[in-house]
Amino acid sequence: MKFAPWITLAAMSVGGAALAQDSNALNVEGEGLVTEAAAPSHMENVDTIYSGWRFRSSETQALQTDDFENPAMIFVDKGVDLWTKVDGTEGKSCSSCHENVEDFAGLRAQLPRVEDGKLVTMEDLINRSRVEHMGAEPWKWSGGEMTAMTSLISLQSRGMPVDVAIDGDAAPFWEKGKELYYTRVGQLDMSCSNCHEDNYGTMIRADHLSQGQINGFPTYRLKNAKINSIHGRFKGCMKNIRATPFKEGGEEFKALELYLASRGQGLSVESPSVRN
Repeated sequence: MKFAPWITLAAMSVGGAALAQDSNALNVEGEGLVTEAAAPSHMENVDTIYSGWRFRSSETQALQTDDFENPAMIFVDKGVDLWTKVDGTEGKSCSSCHENVEDFAGLRAQLPRVEDGKLVTMEDLINRSRVEHMGAEPWKWSGGEMTAMTSLISLQSRGMPVDVAIDGDAAPFWEKGKELYYTRVGQLDMSCSNCHEDNYGTMIRADHLSQGQINGFPTYRLKNAKINSIHGRFKGCMKNIRATPFKEGGEEFKALELYLASRGQGLSVESPSVRN
C-alpha cells in the first residue's frame, strides 16, 4: 500500500491540509461521492484507487463541495445557454431533440464506448449531433463551447460510479490504451505510469502527484482558470515530458481515455471537479 507513507509525509509537510486529503468524505450539495475504492481486477500494480480530489489541499477540496463556490459552475451555466441556442442550417438547438439534459444521467460514467466499431467520446457525440442533426459546424475539441457543454452533460452523472465496458468490441481499444499508458516517450523517456502509478502521492513542483484518475473531468483548474478537457490534460502531460502530443480527438488519446477510465471503475463521477 503506497498511500499510507504519503499520508505520513503530507502530515509532516503540509499540516492541516493532510487531514482533508486523508478523508473519504467528499460531499457535494449533501450527496456523498466515492473517492476511494478497491482497484479493478485488471490493475496489477495498485491495490486501491483514489480520486484526484484526495490529493488536493483542503482549500481546493472545499471549492468542490459547494456548487455556489465551485468556479466550474460558471461554465455549466454557459452550457445551459448553449443547450437552447439555435445553430446551423436546420434551425435547431440541442433542446430541439433532447428536451431535458437530465436525460443524459449516466452517460459520462459509461464513456468512451464503442459504436459501430468505433470508439466514441462525449465530444464525438456532441459534434455528431451538431453536424448531422443541426447542420452546424463541429466545435473545437477543447474549445470553450465544447467544454461548457461537456461540463453540463457530465454534471448529470455526478455521483454515479464509473462503469466503462472494456470487453467485447471495446477490448482492442482498451489494449491499445494500456500499451500507451506504459510506453515511455519523449526526451525525458517517461510513461504515464512512471508518475501516476509508481510515484503518486509524492511532491512535484509544489504539488502532489495523483493517480491520474479522470473521473472528475472535465475539470476546472486553478492554474489556468478554465475548464480543461481530458485530451487537453493528456496533451499537457506529454508536453511536460518533452514528447510530441497526439492529436486531441485522435485514436491514441481516445484509447488512452478508455484505459484511464477503466482504472477508475468504482469511483464516483465528480464532473465538473476542481483541481490545481
